[in-house]
Amino acid sequence: MARRRVLLFLKPFDVYPPRPLASASSPTTPPPPPPPRAANPKVLSYLDDRCRVHKNTINLCKSILQRKPLEWISVQRNHLSKPIHDVDLVITVGGDGTLLRASHFLDGSIPILGVNSDPTCSDEVEELTDDFDARRSTGYLCAATARNFEQILDATLAGSIHHSELSRISVKLNGFQLPTYALNDILVAHPCPASVSRFSLRSSGLRVSTATGSTAAMLSAGGFMMPISSRELQYMIREPISPTDADKPLLHGLVKQEQDMLIVWYNQEGAAYIDGSHVMYSIQHGDTLEISSDAPTLKVILPEYLLKQSSL
Repeated sequence: MARRRVLLFLKPFDVYPPRPLASASSPTTPPPPPPPRAANPKVLSYLDDRCRVHKNTINLCKSILQRKPLEWISVQRNHLSKPIHDVDLVITVGGDGTLLRASHFLDGSIPILGVNSDPTCSDEVEELTDDFDARRSTGYLCAATARNFEQILDATLAGSIHHSELSRISVKLNGFQLPTYALNDILVAHPCPASVSRFSLRSSGLRVSTATGSTAAMLSAGGFMMPISSRELQYMIREPISPTDADKPLLHGLVKQEQDMLIVWYNQEGAAYIDGSHVMYSIQHGDTLEISSDAPTLKVILPEYLLKQSSL
């Protein structure tokens, strides 16, 4: 029997700001310039620990995979630029952002398992609440942590844990399919956040989310949480400019599974952002965007609590 193939998709270490290094200066070497602002020792210690925990989780995952009858390779998320093929499972190590990045390289055939490499510690958040926000990696979609990774992996490989299929967003620009499907949401807006976005009405932009993304920026903006198994999309016009537009019923609503949303862009320039700022497509005056849920679903091994919620 052929050994199953696994891709380990990793959050890099350079997302954690490096600590300034103390070095002795010589007569011929000028001292380094002072840091732009005073470094809080608590913040530095916190960042050091986050990097350490993330690195330890990666090493743990690698050691566990090494013991399994698998063929596996690892890649940092910033080093992948082509679609993922020829593997049976993708394991992301980071948080929801890393899982989102991996989803952009996947069609609907390969399941993905998220490992939250640095979960938030409630005691730490409470202790440091007066100093800074000490929340760590968000792992809403991650079924595993370092503590239970081997257990979740074994159950996945044995078939006793099944994947769920999550809806994604399809975007066509002037009739041409964009290659990236959004798992969370898309934002159509002017590249400058202070500029007005003009389509059917004037506002600061349009956000469209999946059921998965309804718990993220959409919820923060006043939207509502949707069942994660829903195939509908939720949309919201951001900050309509005219006070009379705020009463229009079409500012916030749902796009049914069999429907699509057509947008005509009237600014000189604009952008469609897919799942945050990392993937962006430029648009210009007269361009049309067709938005729908007519996209390949993503196979995700979900946390148990999300599975319980979806069954209610």
